Amino acid sequence: MVLKWVGPLALLAALVIGDQIRINRPGHKYRLSVEVETPGGIKSASGVLAVHPDRGYSRGGHTRTAGDAVYVDLGGGKNLVALLAHLDKAIDLDDINYVALRAYGAARGDRVSFSAMSSQTGVVPVMGKLIPVLMTFADPADPGSARAVLPEDSEAALGQGYRLHGLTAEVVPNGYWPLDFGGRLGEPVTRAIKARLPWLGGDSAPAAAALRAAGLPGVETIDAGAAFARK
Repeated sequence: MVLKWVGPLALLAALVIGDQIRINRPGHKYRLSVEVETPGGIKSASGVLAVHPDRGYSRGGHTRTAGDAVYVDLGGGKNLVALLAHLDKAIDLDDINYVALRAYGAARGDRVSFSAMSSQTGVVPVMGKLIPVLMTFADPADPGSARAVLPEDSEAALGQGYRLHGLTAEVVPNGYWPLDFGGRLGEPVTRAIKARLPWLGGDSAPAAAALRAAGLPGVETIDAGAAFARK
């Protein structure tokens, strides 16, 4: 009698697992790269971000991004961080979801649909309003030492000879959640910012202090930690 339930239970398990893969698999992943001209040459860093459309039953229809801010070690104690945030009248945490989408559309000269993003190829520039908030830390261990960096005048914050060379986006293999082991199985999301900014963690107060120190408006209305790292 027990055996008659094996088939239905196996089918149910397959349906549940398949639904979880459907819900949790990213719509697309992209590598956000940052390059800075320094007296010692070009310094760069990058991070892979995963963009998840709302396919589930509880996110209220919101697209989300998983990944970390990009930290560029410029040498000589200098650094540049590209946050997971943009600035309009206040800090915006949603526009990072559409950076690659809009960058590819601008490069192609036409609108790119969200569903077509995972099939895009090539490296495209991230320019203008698509550039996320940039900041630097005089002391990475001290969130209060943060200072905003203007893309068009990075020398003012970083020092003479330090200029933003550019940002780019590149769609990378999406993979099959949760098998993100690299290569054809999908590029894993980059997790590196906490090693650079040791005050990041469960308490969002240090992150909020960093945003305030950089003079960014609207800190009180957002989850400040999400500007640096998101699950």
